Amino acid sequence: MSKIRVGVICGGKSAEHEVSLQSARNIVDALDRERFEVTVIGIDKQGQWHINDAADFLLDADDPRRIALNPSAGDIALVPGRECRQLIATEASQGALNQLDVVFPIVHGTLGEDGSLQGLLRMANLPFVGSGVLGSAAGMDKDVTKRLLRDAGIPVAPFVTLTRRTAASADFDALRDELGTPLFVKPANQGSSVGVSRVENAAEFQQALALALAFDHKVLVESAVVGREIECAVLGNDAPEASVCGEIVVEGGFYSYDTKYIDDDAARIAVPADIDPDASEAIRELAVRTFQVLECAGLARVDVFLTPEGKVVVNEINTLPGFTRISMYPKLWQASGMTYPALVTRLIELAMERHADDLALRRSR
Repeated sequence: MSKIRVGVICGGKSAEHEVSLQSARNIVDALDRERFEVTVIGIDKQGQWHINDAADFLLDADDPRRIALNPSAGDIALVPGRECRQLIATEASQGALNQLDVVFPIVHGTLGEDGSLQGLLRMANLPFVGSGVLGSAAGMDKDVTKRLLRDAGIPVAPFVTLTRRTAASADFDALRDELGTPLFVKPANQGSSVGVSRVENAAEFQQALALALAFDHKVLVESAVVGREIECAVLGNDAPEASVCGEIVVEGGFYSYDTKYIDDDAARIAVPADIDPDASEAIRELAVRTFQVLECAGLARVDVFLTPEGKVVVNEINTLPGFTRISMYPKLWQASGMTYPALVTRLIELAMERHADDLALRRSR
């Protein structure tokens, strides 16, 4: 039987470029070469797409601070609407590119997990891992996420949304009276804690606003929730399942970008989490419900707070979670009995199943 040709798309223009490269490396390494043929498509920081050698697509692969795409002259373009050969070389000397059967888009952040790339792949008739346009966009925008979950009766932290226009007149004292302190200020459309600040006073608030607005046009100001940080992985399409729960124990401060991807000693990960079985089951059920309310598919990681009173508050959802060596999503499934290669294989199967269902629906019209 012929191998399934998988295109792993990584990199991108967002602030999470390096995280994407770390994730891509692990996915490429985990793909079963007896079953899959791998093509790496690297998107550089200028947004240009390149074909990279799957065996040598990274520089400084073992250094999270210096990791980079290995430069490639193999520029490519995508032709929407075709049923095959959607990717073409921009130079005739490159020759024909292999047809891809499915795409694993592990491009974190803006233009990668916000529905933009998903829409392009859908227009190109290419199956892809993860949520579609709607689920990706809703999950990426923290303001939209919280409003949808709140309307569905799912507990979220109290918040106020500011735009670039309204932020100029934002009153710290009024926000403190409404939401308490400390406050968390974060860009609405960023991941990996990029641009997030914890603030206690007006001066810190103004600095935090400026930082968040450097990454997005919309900013969330949230109440701090006192509780343990618990994460749960979800896998599936129409019948999603939840993994065991894991806990992030941060040694001071909050779960920042460096804590997640650079400094191995800044946080401790406990998988499975040492929590009451009833609390674990409540979190798992709420994770699946969150996944379904936001119309996600394939995979997502749902992050919650478990308060001392036993209340579960959803913090956020990540529709394209990290696959780095210290990322929670694969660790949670490993603790649930699914190996890393089996997880990657299942995600590809789910992508192809969803695409087949979409094709059948289109042909029936």
